[in-house]
Amino acid sequence: MCGIVGIRDAGGISFSLYYALYALQHRGQESAGISTFDGTRLYKHKGQGLVSEVFDPAILEGLSGNVGLGHVRYPTTGGNRPENAQPFNFLFRDHLISIAHNGNLVNDRELRDDYECRGQIFCTTTDTELIAKIITDEMSTSGNIEDAVKRCMRVLKGSFSVVMLIDGILYGFRDPLGIKPMCIGKTEQGIVLASESVAIDALGGTLIRDVQPGELICIDENGMRSMQIAVAARRAHCIFEYVYFARADAVLDGALVYDVRLKIGAKLHEEAPVEADTVGPVPDSGTAYAIGYSRRSSIPFVESLLKNRYMGRTFIMPSQKEREKAVRIKLNPIRKHLKDKSVVLVDDSIVRGTTSRRIIGIMRDAGAREVHVRIGSPPIKAPCYLGVDMPTREELIASDKSEEDVRKRITATSLHHVSLEALVDAIGIEQKDLCTGCLTGCYPVTISGEESRFHSVEFLDGTYQARLELFG
Repeated sequence: MCGIVGIRDAGGISFSLYYALYALQHRGQESAGISTFDGTRLYKHKGQGLVSEVFDPAILEGLSGNVGLGHVRYPTTGGNRPENAQPFNFLFRDHLISIAHNGNLVNDRELRDDYECRGQIFCTTTDTELIAKIITDEMSTSGNIEDAVKRCMRVLKGSFSVVMLIDGILYGFRDPLGIKPMCIGKTEQGIVLASESVAIDALGGTLIRDVQPGELICIDENGMRSMQIAVAARRAHCIFEYVYFARADAVLDGALVYDVRLKIGAKLHEEAPVEADTVGPVPDSGTAYAIGYSRRSSIPFVESLLKNRYMGRTFIMPSQKEREKAVRIKLNPIRKHLKDKSVVLVDDSIVRGTTSRRIIGIMRDAGAREVHVRIGSPPIKAPCYLGVDMPTREELIASDKSEEDVRKRITATSLHHVSLEALVDAIGIEQKDLCTGCLTGCYPVTISGEESRFHSVEFLDGTYQARLELFG
């Protein structure tokens, strides 16, 4: 899923990039990197670990310039290797280029084989390097970044939001289906491109709008220009961003994620009411859902599990064994709130089911009489090929089991997943414009062996529009 940010600011950007990446840390915990340009040369620092572990004030002081980009990585294509940390910096025909990417391609192997047959060498196993190859290959022919981005949108299959520096000019573009989020904001002296609006908030900036699917943004010393490169017949915004991945205070494609989750919580009560003493979340991702359930049901909201705030997300830990071991360290039961109580436990999703089973076991050990589980997403039945490292169908507990079978497996007193119709209604975007592949098994791009729905894309020959003058 990854988090990306690009900033141009007359006052310098290394610390701003750091703060923005810190705000996007939830999108990736494997590695972090920053690249900056001072008008003459590119500077870069990246490494494995959290943002706070990779950078310190001395390192940030050494990253000179007033334009740059940053990345936090969550591994999908390419795996957990030091060389896959982004951004990638390189020299091409005297052009200084840096690139970072959020998303996942489904035709990367096919494209990589084509380039290797032509004698191209790859230094990493990521699809980000492949995007860079396509861009430089087209630039060598036309010399035009617009044509290069158009070629990306023609040949790449999958999800991609990209930030890129070419000789100090900052570019950003988003795939024609808008699968991965990207937005634009402004600060006192600059412009920000980021995966989520929370990065703009961290800089005291103002959200301007989302980058449109198929749009190219160009930011230079004169301000911002935009060009619509491609328009798809439909969009395919990732539904799991609203369910789990985005921060609750983010605004994605016009919707405040917190409000979406409140609505989902209310719909969970409407669809499956139950008599109980308290409503509580699996913190923190279940909190907004639980508040929405409590408000609609009038059952008191009471936290019965306390989270260790220094733990990361168990979902994106690299192995199931580590996820299971982390549960008891991460969540501690408040026994007084559980003893002899009937509790509605609200969470965002059930993936494998092992974590849910362990949490319910912790609550029962602490004295809970009943644990009624309510889930803010429909059952996850299929893997994600477009940027969330979902397991195989064999590992997904709901792929071949009924809701009652899942309930027995996780030992809940009762279990209800929100319906897809209610989830779509809470988001406020038509289902045809959402990617629901992990819930329905039908994907917005062609994937071998999977069901898909075709989205036609029109490529435009437009000119830059909407110059935004933010610099002197």
